[in-house]
Amino acid sequence: MPAKDTYHDGFKNALIKDGWTITRDPYTIIYEGLKLFADLSGKKLFSAQKAEANIVVEIKSFLGLSPIHEFQCALGRVIN
Repeated sequence: MPAKDTYHDGFKNALIKDGWTITRDPYTIIYEGLKLFADLSGKKLFSAQKAEANIVVEIKSFLGLSPIHEFQCALGRVIN
């Protein structure tokens, strides 16, 4: 299981305050025998439209010595 990022709990609380329901923490993705993880998944009901939105979130803080390296690692995870 992956470690939580520095801002994980703060970001999760912000989603909850905005009306999102956190459905998985972490969110497991299984694809062709591989197991990958994203930080959160959530859903939000928009009552005026009677529609539901779903999200999967990967949280990154870029607190390392090289912001460019942190960005490249984060981008690589998104591309995967």
